[in-house]
Formats: sequence, structure tokens, C-alpha cells
Amino acid sequence: MYYNYKYRLDPPENLREELSDHVDTCRQLYNHVLYLLNETDEIPTRYDVQGRLPEFKEWWDDLGDVYSKVLQMVVKRVYDNLSTLKAQKETGRAVGMLKWKSPREYRSLTYNQSGFELKNTSGRPVLWLSKIGEIPIHLHRDIPDEAIIKQVTVKREPTGEWYATFGIDVEEATPAKPDTLEKVVGIDVGILTYAHDTDGYAIESPNFSEERERIKRARRDLSRKEHRSSNWEEQRKVVAERYADLKRKRRDFLHKLSNYYATEYDLVAVEDLDAKGLVELPGNSRDRVGAAWGMFRRMLKYKCEREGTQFITVNPDGTTKECASCGVSTEKPLWVREHSCPACGFEADRDANAAWNILFRGLEDVGVGHSESTPVETALPTDTSVSAKRVVEAGSPTLKERTASAVSK
Repeated sequence: MYYNYKYRLDPPENLREELSDHVDTCRQLYNHVLYLLNETDEIPTRYDVQGRLPEFKEWWDDLGDVYSKVLQMVVKRVYDNLSTLKAQKETGRAVGMLKWKSPREYRSLTYNQSGFELKNTSGRPVLWLSKIGEIPIHLHRDIPDEAIIKQVTVKREPTGEWYATFGIDVEEATPAKPDTLEKVVGIDVGILTYAHDTDGYAIESPNFSEERERIKRARRDLSRKEHRSSNWEEQRKVVAERYADLKRKRRDFLHKLSNYYATEYDLVAVEDLDAKGLVELPGNSRDRVGAAWGMFRRMLKYKCEREGTQFITVNPDGTTKECASCGVSTEKPLWVREHSCPACGFEADRDANAAWNILFRGLEDVGVGHSESTPVETALPTDTSVSAKRVVEAGSPTLKERTASAVSK
């Protein structure tokens, strides 16, 4: 299985400048390749362009200072972006053309297969990069002994900090999926509550209002500085640090919540939401962006694969309208938060009803049926609101109680 491990680098000032020079050379090569493609009627293959790199070095001295594999990955990056544009165009999206990268938009370089090595120099771990040297690295967690490091991407964050992301291939057998599905769950995501599942638990959305207020104050201070002055640059880093803090807290919440579902259940069913399309809808877009539904689903998917848990995505159409007990669809506006079926009388929280429908569709996809009386005769649990803070805490008593309850059913 393939994983990404991210570590913070601590390069001295001379290596910071060296790294920045290499990144800027890669940026200029990216723009040059893009220029060549725009000047030709027929786009050459990626390998044809890579084959011209020695020719470029004859008149472009700076290219000789950068490791050859890194330059090849720059060309690959251009073609990957072209493929992405082509895929979006085929789906009917209105797309333009690739644009040249400014220094603020291009901040990374990639070593693929070779040109890097993890070392231990004088008792301290360092990352050796060809044409750059040894950079101290903070290995806050060990890389598995059996892992093979396929590539390393070095990136400068807007805060000015440098990080290395290792693409690691671990040859491990995927855990066998259980023959019987004893613990299954359907999850409905939202904004009022981040997640509502079929065990009757509602996970509150994390409250980042304090972090957003700190960002707002930092941005206000930035607007008062003279643009591009030394004080402006210092304040820009403060703004970047505030954004990075918010990003870390959000990812921490999503990692722990997705890990819980992946490790505690035999099957997890979620909606196949178009997260990007939902963000583009008018109204309340900041909350939808902050919810990061797409990121949560991606985390949940790879963790389920890692744990041997079945991960099912279902069609989201009608999950809130359809009655989980009898299947009758009932129109209800978004502000109505309770489901009350006029046909069978089943009543439940709107999101809880949707979670049951998601689970039923997921079970049907794997060939498992359900009783027509479910969830009425199985006594749908009373909804219990779980604070986001309690969810992210390791060993949360709420999660332990919930696990014990699920086992006893």
C-alpha cells in the first residue's frame, strides 16, 4: 500500500537559499515547457520534451545545478496538469488554459526514485538531496522498516517553513474482509452536525470561530502595512501561520474521526457527494468549505482499505426525503430538521433518517438485504450529541461507551 509521510525540515540559512534557488529554477522550466507547448500545433509527448533537457542545459546554465530527475518531474507536472484540464473538459466543465507560475504559486520540487537518502549524521537524522546536501529533519514518527521510499517532495509553506513528504510503498497484505458483517454503520455528513450515524450519534462540527477571528485580525493588520515592505512581509507570515493552525486542527479532527469509523466497523457507508460542486453553490459556502467533506471521505476510504473495512459510497439522491422505515418520499425544506412520515408514522431526526437510508443502500450494494420493519422495530437509538472536542480526544469515554453498546446489540 502507498502512504505519504510528512516531516518538518530544519535547513540552515545557506541551504534555505539553495532550496529556494532550485525551486525557482524548476518554476522557470515549468513556464518554459508551457511556452513550448503553446507554440506548437501538435503537442509532443512528455518523453520527447524530457529528451530535450540536455539540449536546454547547453544554453541554460542554472539547469545543470538541479538534479536531472527533479527536472524530469517538472515536465511530468506540466503534462499531469494538462491531463487534469482535459478530464475536466470531458465532463462538460468550462476550462481555460494553463497559466505561467509566479514565485508564490510554485513552491516545491520532487525527487523520484533516486537522488535522496535518509541518513543519521552525528546522532541526528538528516535528509540528503543530490545537488543540495544534508538537511536536518524532524522524524516525529518512524518509517516502517519494510517500507520502500519511492519519492520525496520538498515544499516551502507560506509560513516559510520547509517540509518533506515521503511517498512510501509498504508491502503488506490488506486485512481480510470479514465473512459476516456484524458491525455496520451509515454516515450522513452535514453542517449543523458534522456527522450523524445509524447508531444514533450526532458528532458536532468543530468550532473554529476563534481561529477565524484570529485570522481576521491578522489580515486587518496586514492591510495596514505598506505592500511588500519588511513589516508587510512579517505580517504576511503571521497570517499564513494562522491559516496553517486552522488547517492542522481541521485535519486532526478529520483524521481521528475517520480512523474511529474505519477501525470500529466491518462496513462503512457514506454518500457519494460532489463536494466541489456543493461548494460552488450560492449561500453558506464558507461553512461547506470548512466542513471538508471531500477530505473526510478520502481519509475514510484509505483507512478502511488499510483496516480491511468495506467502504461503500451510495447515490445521495433522496436520502433525506425517503422514509427509512417504509420508503415513501416526503418533500421537506432544508429548515425542517425532523423526519415525520405521513405514510407509516415513523419519526426521527432528519439526518438520522438519511443515515439509515445510506446504510440500507450500502448493504444492498454488497448484496445484503434488510428487514422492512427496520429501523422501527429495532428501536432506533435516541440521538446523542457528541462534542467535536470529545471525539478528537484519544480514548474518548463517549466513543468507548458507544463501542460497548454496539457490541452488546
